[in-house]
Amino acid sequence: MRKRSLLFGAALVLAPFLSAVSPAQAIVGGHASPRAYSFMGSFQPAYPAPPRPDGHGCGVEVLAPQWVLTASHCAGKNPTVSKVGVPRGWKVRVGSLGTTSGGEVAEVDHYYRLSNYQDEGGIWGRDLALMHLRTPVKAAPVRLASATPPPGTPVRIIGWGMTCDDVQDQTCFPTKLREADTVVQPLSACPSAAQTGELCVGSRDGSVAAGNMDSGGPVLVRENGVWAVAGVVSGPGGGDRAPTLYTDATRHAAWIRGVISGTDVPPDDRIPNVAGSVNLGECVGSVVRTAASRPGDPALLLTNGHCVEGERPAPGRALVDRPADRLVPIADRHGYPKVTAHAKRLVYATMTGTDIALYRLDRTYAQLAAKGAKVFRLTSTPVRAGDRLSLAYTTRRMKCTAEAVVGQLREGGYRQRNAIRYATAEDCAPGHGTSGSALLAGDTVVGVHNTHNESGARCTDDNPCEVGPHGTVTSVQGRSYGQQVYPITACLTTGSRLDLSRRGCTLTSKR
Repeated sequence: MRKRSLLFGAALVLAPFLSAVSPAQAIVGGHASPRAYSFMGSFQPAYPAPPRPDGHGCGVEVLAPQWVLTASHCAGKNPTVSKVGVPRGWKVRVGSLGTTSGGEVAEVDHYYRLSNYQDEGGIWGRDLALMHLRTPVKAAPVRLASATPPPGTPVRIIGWGMTCDDVQDQTCFPTKLREADTVVQPLSACPSAAQTGELCVGSRDGSVAAGNMDSGGPVLVRENGVWAVAGVVSGPGGGDRAPTLYTDATRHAAWIRGVISGTDVPPDDRIPNVAGSVNLGECVGSVVRTAASRPGDPALLLTNGHCVEGERPAPGRALVDRPADRLVPIADRHGYPKVTAHAKRLVYATMTGTDIALYRLDRTYAQLAAKGAKVFRLTSTPVRAGDRLSLAYTTRRMKCTAEAVVGQLREGGYRQRNAIRYATAEDCAPGHGTSGSALLAGDTVVGVHNTHNESGARCTDDNPCEVGPHGTVTSVQGRSYGQQVYPITACLTTGSRLDLSRRGCTLTSKR
């Protein structure tokens, strides 16, 4: 799948609106709009919350009293990345120059995405979504353009995107609408990733273009003396010294009209039960307890050693009892935070022998139970070849089988013992971002996913290899591995504390 940055980032906990974004100015070369556009709106989701005080995340356009158009990747900010479903805490403000006052505010009660990253052909050229409003708005809608505007067509772009690149600088987030007049360019003027179904809009040098957090906003053409929307911002552009890519909405007029009219409405996606997963940004975690844990003990978070913030544990070493300050959103069955705790102490982390990290939270098991948070039991027995497992990622549960237990696994300068190799013929294909996902047998955590062989290389970073009893090295592209967690229980004492000198504790103790 081709890689390309959007103008409104990936759906993760840490800066989800900016993490996959190429730096860009918003409505580059534009100016403050002198008047509001009745159909123009600001999409303001409560989860994940945009990193700006006004709550603006994307642009939307009113097509009918209860329907707005935006980009698919904007409506993809739901925890399980479903194409069709019911959101929580999404709203739009329409018909106003500002993002914080004026116009009308309506709640979004359903979303319909034309495309998803997992679709054949991906999202590009099909980066559209419709959002249904719980109550109608009075704002006059905009109509779809009648045809694809050819290169050279005069157009107008509008939005509330960033006016500078520094997300820490609150002055970069305009609360007043901006606009610019420009033209449609040939696709060849946009980044090389441009394809059929997209519009290239702006000046050739990017000095007039849409940018970061303008996603979903319109490119407008004049038809019969009124504005019509020809496409919505997808990206990239502006800061890349190039025009911006838009999805051509006119090519998908039949889909848009079918959903709005009710004649062709796709069914809701089946939402998997992902209760208990913890989104740590680029990794995943789970809250665990042992058979000896007491209700008043501080809860423990389990993830990978390579998922710790800051410097990783060195080969042959462990990090023990370090200060930490990490957000821990424990998901409900639909992936939304049920309880949000904080990891205040890194109890232990290593990438030698196994690949684990344990954090101590600021909530007890009793407090989490009172809030209905999912807590898993931590095993005290090893995974065996043939065991059926479930890999608990934040968006779905993958069905896996332990194909083999590998005596020695090498990756870079690290070695792990008795690693769990998954069978490849099943729905078990963890990739980047799945590190730290719990391997479950029922409601018991029996392992933790940590790596896969990316290119087929031997024993390098991101390319683990198996080392046989006689030194034979096997490296197979695409193979995925998890790590045993049963040694942890022998090292835990009362109060969710670790004692590496305890009898039976075999975890690496060198610091």
